[in-house]
Amino acid sequence: MRFRHPDGSTVHLAYCTNVHPAETLPGVHDQLAGACSRVRSLLGVDRLGLGLWLSRDVASTLLADPSELVRLRAALERLGLEVVTLNGFPYRGFQQEVVKYRVYEPDWASPSRLRYTLDLAEILAQLLPADVAEGTISTLPLAWRTDWTPTKAEAVSRNIATLCDELHALSSRSGKTIRVGFEPEPGCIVETTPQATALLPHLDLLGLCLDACHAAVGFEDPPDLTLPVVKLQASCALEAAPYTQSALAAYDEHRFLHQTRSASGFTDDLGEAMGGALPPGETWRVHFHMPLHAELPPPLTTTAPYLRGLLRTLLGGDTALTRHVEVETYTWTVMPGGPSDAAEGIAAELDWTRGRLAELGLKEL
Repeated sequence: MRFRHPDGSTVHLAYCTNVHPAETLPGVHDQLAGACSRVRSLLGVDRLGLGLWLSRDVASTLLADPSELVRLRAALERLGLEVVTLNGFPYRGFQQEVVKYRVYEPDWASPSRLRYTLDLAEILAQLLPADVAEGTISTLPLAWRTDWTPTKAEAVSRNIATLCDELHALSSRSGKTIRVGFEPEPGCIVETTPQATALLPHLDLLGLCLDACHAAVGFEDPPDLTLPVVKLQASCALEAAPYTQSALAAYDEHRFLHQTRSASGFTDDLGEAMGGALPPGETWRVHFHMPLHAELPPPLTTTAPYLRGLLRTLLGGDTALTRHVEVETYTWTVMPGGPSDAAEGIAAELDWTRGRLAELGLKEL
């Protein structure tokens, strides 16, 4: 969906397809014709934006056979779907039985991460609608924090320098600008936006992918926006105020990592926190992406007020500070009491976000 900001710019709203398991190109086509088209129908819109996730294997298939890329673009147009942003954080297997720490592999010290991101940029330049000149890709915040060495840091710097050079070359060849946003996440080398400002190179075509859930778990108020916000991921963390084990136990699941923070400390996963690493009686925030419109029984709630504040900061002023908003709730399949039809929940989230943008004066196109 597209919106006109008061400054005259176009703001794109999409939802991220990493919620759907699709590790092959036929699986992506099934996803587009199935769940994605159903979301569009439920919203009653002619055009639905997707934050497309393409696994390493799917990206390789598309670039190996240019006709497949043409076919994918045609399918998007036929189904009333458009892609201006890709989620390049997961490499493959994001909906496998157990993901946890694997989602950070390969990291930015690896040539594989560089090659994957550049391949996504080539693909996105060809998938962008004819009237859209700029696309974005989100990626991981360099690496998980363990095993970080000076040698690894040097490799990361080299790869990011190459990334910038190649993105500029792509722009010259294609006439399309592709920007990459590094996504701060608790537990990584770049956990917060101040760390991003300190550690990431301040170069054009690079910036932040600001995930509202991650920033809320880090209790960032307000976040440091020194770097340009390439993309806002509209997401909400789970909050327990105060924490009680009975309230959170159902969210301690084995597929995804659920970093947890309170005033007293931080743990890599919710199970560790409930095992005694964090004290009860404090407010806990958990990296468990919750539906943006969710209303939970006390003491549970979500960080939706935090997300609303970020939307005001980025889009409520005279100038839009980001133009890509991607709803990213990838946890529908592991959510306690989640709907049997995730498409209904995704449509409700997008409708909630559409309402918040309207409150800020953005007009749907």
